[in-house]
This record gives sequence, structure tokens and C-alpha cells, in this order.
Amino acid sequence: MWIGYARVSTKEQDLDNQLEALKQAGCQRVIHGKQSGSSKENDAKLAELVEYVREGDIVVVTKLDRLGRSLKMILQTLEDIHEKGAMLKTLDGSIDTSQETPFSKAMVSLIGTFAELERNLIVSRTTEGRDAAKRKGVKFGRKPSMSEDEQRRALAKLEAGQSVRATAIEFGVTRQTLYRVKEKAGKKS
Repeated sequence: MWIGYARVSTKEQDLDNQLEALKQAGCQRVIHGKQSGSSKENDAKLAELVEYVREGDIVVVTKLDRLGRSLKMILQTLEDIHEKGAMLKTLDGSIDTSQETPFSKAMVSLIGTFAELERNLIVSRTTEGRDAAKRKGVKFGRKPSMSEDEQRRALAKLEAGQSVRATAIEFGVTRQTLYRVKEKAGKKS
């Protein structure tokens, strides 16, 4: 069975051209929606598609990018389709896994390679951005529950004999926080 999948990213875009192309291609069923490629609705529609396909089916899309916004998402969907014993064909001719040709296998490998490249580039850009922010003095992580001044005052109260419990209540922190403050102060001396 030929099963079509059509998607547009926004409510303003028109699905009619994709639906007509899939119908003309001979799709007996078309799963479609108007949702962003990165949205939960898109994930649900892709899950519906993968759930519906059976061994020997051919999933048809007008272009490969209809399956998702990132190469990783597209590759995962392609893998899910193949695990069900189904194949994928694009009407623009960019990929056709229904034919076990060396070119078809190479195309799937290239998609995987580019998905990995995309992921590595994202990680690299994120790391560069984080490093640049650190150089500018941006602090990462959770904000401390006590300022340096509050820590000094709390330590003074503890040294004067006030209980950990009473000091924690006074500063609005947990006892564990005060124990960490004491431990940190002990390491500095």
C-alpha cells in the first residue's frame, strides 16, 4: 500500500498541492496536518504514520523535509519506517528506499552522515557560545541560595552558639545548605 504523508508548518500554508500530488502518485491513504516540524503535534502525526504502516508499504512524501525539521528527526522517522518493513519514496526523486540499489543505500548513509554533522555543529556552536559567555562573566547554574555576606553572617551566628536549625530558619535556607557553608568555610581556613 502507498501511504502519503503531507505537512505544512503554519495554519496559513496550504496543504492542497501536497495532497493532490500524493493522490496523483497513487497513495491510498494520506496522513496530514498543519503543524511545525518541531512541534508535539508533528511528533504525534509521525507516530500515527509509523503506527499505520505495515511491512511492504511505501511511505510517500513530496519532499524529504516534510518528515521533520532536522536531519536527525528525518533519519529517525526513516529508521522507524524501515523497522516496520516499509520503504520511503519522495516525489521529488531525492530518495527512494523501495529500490535496493547502491544509490539508494548511499543516499540513506549520506542522510545519516549529515544528521551527525548537524548534531556536531550544534554542539560546537553551543560550546562556543557558553565559552564566550563565561569569558564575559556570565555565571551558569543555579543561583546560590545565600550570598557571600549572608554566609559570613550565618557562620558568625553558628560560631556564637546559635543552632543550625534556628539559623536555617532565620536565613530561609535548609540545614543542609548551612552544613555546606560550614564545610566550604572549613576548607578555606
